[in-house]
Amino acid sequence: MKLSQQGIDLIKRHEGLKLKAYLCPAGVPTIGYGHTRTAQIGGTITEQQAEELLKQDVSFAEVGVSRQLPDLKQNQFDALVSFVFNVGYGNFQKSTLLKRIKEGAACSEIKYQFSRWNKGGGKVLAGLTKRREDESNLYCNG
Repeated sequence: MKLSQQGIDLIKRHEGLKLKAYLCPAGVPTIGYGHTRTAQIGGTITEQQAEELLKQDVSFAEVGVSRQLPDLKQNQFDALVSFVFNVGYGNFQKSTLLKRIKEGAACSEIKYQFSRWNKGGGKVLAGLTKRREDESNLYCNG
């Protein structure tokens, strides 16, 4: 399965576009649309390069979500790819969110599990709280 335009827009909206590398609230060098793997403070990229990095990063998240949950609806897939893009596949793999989804938990429980992932650098961040709300609403409501 591939991330839909709705999923791409969700990621872009929450990540924002930064053409010069910066430290995110968790202290990780970041550039483009939330790209961290090769970001270095002081580095710059073009908007086209940011789009390419986003495609690469999204593909890793798509593979991870598909590996764990091959039978999702598009809205559920999009929500989880956004989540994995942000928190990383390793964290997703070990998460209670994934465990509850596999158990067939009700949406109220799934929304709660999304909401727990709202901290950066040990602090609750309003942007992450909003992102998790948007992801959980997309997951549960389409």
